Amino acid sequence: MSLLCLCACNTVHIKPNTLEKNATIYSTRGGYTLRPAIKELMQQRGYDIKIGKVQDTNDMFESAVLEGEFFEIPESAQYVMRISENSERFRPIWCAFNGFWWWRFYVSIVEQQTGDEILTWTGRGCANSTLRKMNRILDELEKNE
Repeated sequence: MSLLCLCACNTVHIKPNTLEKNATIYSTRGGYTLRPAIKELMQQRGYDIKIGKVQDTNDMFESAVLEGEFFEIPESAQYVMRISENSERFRPIWCAFNGFWWWRFYVSIVEQQTGDEILTWTGRGCANSTLRKMNRILDELEKNE
């Protein structure tokens, strides 16, 4: 029963063999602990993670500026990665041997040229198991050479 419960915590849709290894990927800056952890994991796997430059907001409508800063996606970015996350929860009992932090999140990767979404992942889980899942997802997404 608990295995079924753990499996039900994540919904993943991928397009296998569609992610270029060592590609440049644009992602938004900051985050709680999940976003920096995924960006670091991807850098360790050889991806070039770019954050982009803040765009000049002087010419934009006031309502658009109030929603936040605007960033220029680098032309070299082959993919755009979006990570939405709730603030992490410290779960010393539930995640005792799995990173102590509980994450609820959404991850998406889109190929810039075609606009195809190659990864959609909605999930929740302990920190270490989530990063292990991300590694397995990347193994399936990466193009075989």
